[in-house]
Amino acid sequence: MKLALVGATGLVGTEMLNVLAQRDFPFDELLPVASARSVGKTIEFKNKSYPIISMEDAIAAQPDIAIFSAGGSTSLEYAPKFAEVGTFVVDNSSAWRMNPANKLVVPEINARVLTEEDRIIANPNCSTIQMVVALAPLHWKYQIKRVVVSTYQSVTGSGKAAVDQLMNERSEKEGDRVYPHPIDMNVLPHIDVFFDNGYTKEEIKMVNETKKIFGDDSIRVTATAVRVPAVGGHSEAVNVEFAQDFDLDEVRELLANTPGVVVQDDVKNNIYPMPIWAHQKDEVFVGRLRRDETQPNTLNMWVVSDNLRKGAATNAVQIAEYLVKNNLIKSAVMG
Repeated sequence: MKLALVGATGLVGTEMLNVLAQRDFPFDELLPVASARSVGKTIEFKNKSYPIISMEDAIAAQPDIAIFSAGGSTSLEYAPKFAEVGTFVVDNSSAWRMNPANKLVVPEINARVLTEEDRIIANPNCSTIQMVVALAPLHWKYQIKRVVVSTYQSVTGSGKAAVDQLMNERSEKEGDRVYPHPIDMNVLPHIDVFFDNGYTKEEIKMVNETKKIFGDDSIRVTATAVRVPAVGGHSEAVNVEFAQDFDLDEVRELLANTPGVVVQDDVKNNIYPMPIWAHQKDEVFVGRLRRDETQPNTLNMWVVSDNLRKGAATNAVQIAEYLVKNNLIKSAVMG
């Protein structure tokens, strides 16, 4: 069992190594891949050093699985080359998400759609993942009609350079800037590029990906994505209208019984989800559950998750685990 990790030295790649170790993912050979300037250096994994190799050498090794976290352009160029040699690619970029030929997978929701033919599998956007994990049991019970979501997204979503900008500003140091404005002591209603309709690419991702994951184009979604000076987790205020009415106690029970979801909804004791609690955890945390009293069948909820974990690394590793557990990868056996 050969496992390639493309983008092994980045923020998400580093987190993927942590997740692979913590979940004891089965493989015999690890192939870390990074940019040309990193080739020949080493990374540590489970007290062992692994040399970083080039993309070409990784393809020549014909790995069983390649987990990509190296950006859309890299994925568009190299994912098909891995697929051609029989590798299953799990891609964390936006390159393949809305391609009709590629599955967009959150394992708790729709892993069953995967087959041996799916050689390039898309990992959804971090903000989408945590929202749909929380919404899935409610959609299956009450049927979602419309979602209005406002995000409060950590700087880690923009990579290490964004974290450096925040910390430099906080300590009044000069340094490179990722954002067009200061992020410390500020919020930016601007994630990714703006389209002509005034929405950002991040907001449109949430709209389109939610429909694709649920396989339901009738769901209406509108989003406002905001960057906040937090490190380690995204938060979302979600307003969801259902076709059927609901009971709040039943909503709490459904969520509490959903794998990967933790309900934190005890406002009398100041218990509600926060990024500081979600940091380095794989679960999606849900709280502030309450009716929208302005219209029927509508729920307000607050959803928090570590964007580098379930929003990226953990979800990708879970997809790889599904491939192995369900014998889609013939050379691997998972205990």
